[in-house]
Order: sequence, then structure tokens, then C-alpha cells
Amino acid sequence: MKTLNWDECVKENDVLASLPDIGRAKSLVETANARVKLIREINEKNCNFVFEDYYTSILELLQAITFLKGFKVKNHVCLGFFLRDVLNKETLFRIFDDLRYKRNMLVYYGNRMDYEVCKEAIQKCKKLLKELKILIKNFF
Repeated sequence: MKTLNWDECVKENDVLASLPDIGRAKSLVETANARVKLIREINEKNCNFVFEDYYTSILELLQAITFLKGFKVKNHVCLGFFLRDVLNKETLFRIFDDLRYKRNMLVYYGNRMDYEVCKEAIQKCKKLLKELKILIKNFF
């Protein structure tokens, strides 16, 4: 069965309720920030790898927010539904879902993005990271 929303993620045990974990969230935020700081330049040879680093930082920030809200989310699809259905961030969900699709094509199918598409995806990552950092600031 294809999961279509947050409630189905909960029903399928892809999401577990837990106590908020501020320490773990802070650690993930620090890791995400450090990962992005390591990125120096983007060129045709490394853009797909840079994209993966940005995407991983997005995952770390999303997981941090779920830990702050008292959830453990087991997959990327349900992280997207968390954005859309719990935080009511439809626009951010659409950006994340597009990035998730691109990352899956890269990682699981070996379909590298051409340079222009990759640069655009990285810009979307930067926008999403900025918005997630704003959301996280509200918790601290």
C-alpha cells in the first residue's frame, strides 16, 4: 500500500510517538550546519554530490523538528507528510517532495542530474534549509 498522508504513516508504524528530545534535535541541527559549511564550490563534476549533502542536511533538520515535536519518523515520505499534514507547510512539502524524488533517482537508479538541473535543485535545497531553520528557531 502506498502511504498517502501522515495518518497512514502513523497507522503503518512509520511514525512513533516519543517524548520530545531536545538534545538529539540540537545535535542534528549542529551536524546539518557543519555539513553545509563544508561545501566549497559547485561544478559539473561535483554538483550531484553537493546536492546529496544539502539533501542530507534537510533530512537532519526535518528529523530535528520531529524530535522536538515528539515523533520518530522512519522514512523520507513520512517526513514530507509531517511537513504537509502536521506543520501545514504545503509549499515546503512540494519542494521537499521534488528534492526527494531527485535524490531517489540519483541514489537508487544512478540517474545523475545534468548541471543546470542540479544547480536548480541545490537552490531549492538552500531555500528549504532556510525555512526549516526558521521553524527550528521557534523551538529554541
